[in-house]
Amino acid sequence: MTLTMMPEPPTAGTGSDFALLSERIARAGLMQRRPAYYALRIAAVAAAYIVSVTVFVLTGDSWAQMVVAAAMSIVFVQVALVAHDLAHRQVFQSRRRSQIAGMIAGNLGIGMSYGWWMDKHTRHHANPNHEERDPDVAPDLLVWSADQARAAKGLPRFIGRWQAYLFFPLLLLEGLNLHVASGRALLGRQGMRGRTVEILLFAAHVIGYLGVVFAVLPVGKALLFIAIHQGLFGLYLGCTFAPNHKGMPMAHEGMDFLRKQVLTSRDVTGSRLMDAALGGLNHQIEHHLFPSMPSPNLRRAKPIVRQFCAEIGVPYQETGLIDSYRLALRHLYEVGAPVRKVSPG
Repeated sequence: MTLTMMPEPPTAGTGSDFALLSERIARAGLMQRRPAYYALRIAAVAAAYIVSVTVFVLTGDSWAQMVVAAAMSIVFVQVALVAHDLAHRQVFQSRRRSQIAGMIAGNLGIGMSYGWWMDKHTRHHANPNHEERDPDVAPDLLVWSADQARAAKGLPRFIGRWQAYLFFPLLLLEGLNLHVASGRALLGRQGMRGRTVEILLFAAHVIGYLGVVFAVLPVGKALLFIAIHQGLFGLYLGCTFAPNHKGMPMAHEGMDFLRKQVLTSRDVTGSRLMDAALGGLNHQIEHHLFPSMPSPNLRRAKPIVRQFCAEIGVPYQETGLIDSYRLALRHLYEVGAPVRKVSPG
């Protein structure tokens, strides 16, 4: 597998809806990079990472380490969000610099293969909420549509009955899933660009992480620390992505680029603190329309996109954070109906 770089939106024909919107965004200067912002953000995240590891080592054999585990889970998600922006080339224009920095943040920093995630996320952006083309709605464990529920067998069929209730508990395993999927991809796929470097950085993270944890803590506390850290890391990371597309319409053939991105996405309203907590992904519609737009510009793009959608009659979905989770869970419950039906006899 070759490493697929994040694609830019397709060049729209003159006069198309997306072309007209792009002109407004360009005139507002929102596609310009923000080097000062990213320098400060990356420095802050790197400092938080170093401080959290230092505090862990200095705290030593103590039950207070469970609080450190929770704090470190927040830091890990912020590293993942930086890696996300790097992958979209929001930080560096250079593809090579983006890849190198992404591998440092992803493989070395949090134990997630940058190349594997890039391939998966690129396919998601190209066809969000498309049952056959978006890996994020593949029925691997959960079912995302009634058709998937009717066709489900084995574990997805069993879990599908209760998936609305199990969704957040299952997110506690998302951190472990990222590590396992990354390891499998690195060991099993040939032709990945930078594969050797990725393997070395990934191995350095795994060995370093486990080595430090078990060197500082006895086995019992070490295992509990890992469970809390990785569980909360997965939960928080999953909560940054869950509001964005879950419960939104599934994509279908014939949708143009603008409608495919807007109709399948949902914005989450909130303050700049929300932007920091979710890495700007709460402005999901704007991010999907303009994936290389620096995340701090997404809030400024929002009124432009919302107004344009109103002008052309395209529904623009936005809601609060809690309500977004409620909508996602309701969708999971509704599409799971076919597997909850008990066959007669």
